[in-house]
Amino acid sequence: MIEILEQRKQQVFEKGKDGHKVECGKASVAGSVSQRACVFCGSRVVLYPIADALHLIHGPIGCAAYTWDIRGSLSSGPELHRMSFSTDLRENEVIYGGEKKLYQALTELIDAYAPKAAFVYSTCIVGLIGDDVEAVCARVARERGIPVLPVHSEGFKGTKKDGYRAACEAAFKLTGKDNETPVSKFSINILGDFNLAGETWIIKEYYRRMGIEVVSCITGDGRVAEIGRSHRAALNVVQCSGSMTYLAKMMKDSYGIPFKRVSYFGIEDMSQALYDVASFFEEPEINAATERLVYDEVSALLPDLAEYRKDLEGRKAAIYVGGSFKAFSLVKALRHLGMDTVVVGSQTGSEEDYDYLKEITDEGTIICDDTNPLELSRFILEKGADLLIGGVKERPIAYKMGIAFCDHNHERKEALAGFEGMRNFAREVHSSVMSPVWKYSPARIRARAALEAEGGAL
Repeated sequence: MIEILEQRKQQVFEKGKDGHKVECGKASVAGSVSQRACVFCGSRVVLYPIADALHLIHGPIGCAAYTWDIRGSLSSGPELHRMSFSTDLRENEVIYGGEKKLYQALTELIDAYAPKAAFVYSTCIVGLIGDDVEAVCARVARERGIPVLPVHSEGFKGTKKDGYRAACEAAFKLTGKDNETPVSKFSINILGDFNLAGETWIIKEYYRRMGIEVVSCITGDGRVAEIGRSHRAALNVVQCSGSMTYLAKMMKDSYGIPFKRVSYFGIEDMSQALYDVASFFEEPEINAATERLVYDEVSALLPDLAEYRKDLEGRKAAIYVGGSFKAFSLVKALRHLGMDTVVVGSQTGSEEDYDYLKEITDEGTIICDDTNPLELSRFILEKGADLLIGGVKERPIAYKMGIAFCDHNHERKEALAGFEGMRNFAREVHSSVMSPVWKYSPARIRARAALEAEGGAL
């Protein structure tokens, strides 16, 4: 039997039982062992896919190891982003400062790899010893003639969401540089798609078929030059609202570019994302092309989903993801497979996000913000979930409990966005849930027996 920490009780909501608003945007409670990552990790995962930039972690080697290849982001060209460079700060730098080492690292790496820009990530230790990272970056930028951008991502300054803001502030400094390259009047930027397993390429192809130019994707398969002319696009389309709304707002304030929030996961949200962009331009040819695209893709997809649904009807799923926008789409996608969502939560959701989750979920569903392994395990047991959808930190929870798992976070290697991604998602859920291995797992049997012995109450 567990007790939810008193400070967290308002962050957990059971539909049909509780009446309070879900509290969110709070710092993690000490001792709760949150599933969240740090500020540095948040900034790193956002900027990492800019493939022709140098990414240098100013801090101990452990920070670089922790975030090496942290996203399954593919590149159609340069692979410099996959190198996890670090200044490897040690006792000597802690005592005497690390600015000299940072300068040497930056100049050597820029000379060796000729990047189009460089990002320098400040980690916790840098905030403690007081290195003037801004001054070092400015000096190297003057000497080497490329943007050298400090990313203020000291981990103790907040949560992963604060890292998103730091990343957006750094990326914004690359915009507004190119006013010469031709850009179509029917053009967009995709913000917050990170080309996991090539998903950006799938989405770009949809827009190409609609007659719309993608000026830049910030940051999936990103290029410094493309970001430099992104200020001339007609519309920003924000996929990961938790990480990239900051940048969209900055671009609206500075360049007057409107933005729309979209999701590329699931049938309804993928279709709506395309229709929203088409309606923005009010061009009959684009509208007609969009209708044809959606009709063709959905017609080919639905028969496949119907086959998977035969086995999955009535199964239960738990969802815990970083961005709440993914949770919306996953609840809807699971319904196409006949599955019920019994637990759903996120690391960075807003009050409006959780209100929307209340609308689209069924009675008895538990909604949680910034949960921890103990709570999540308990909710899964109480609701009898057959599947957990999450990321690398949630995978061990599922396997220890003897239930199926689907990776829907930034480490994954299979495309789950777009209509093609929905087919992949259904196949992965089916193969995991229907695997015969779970009947040999004693963990599920023992856990349910323990829960029943406690009376099934939290």
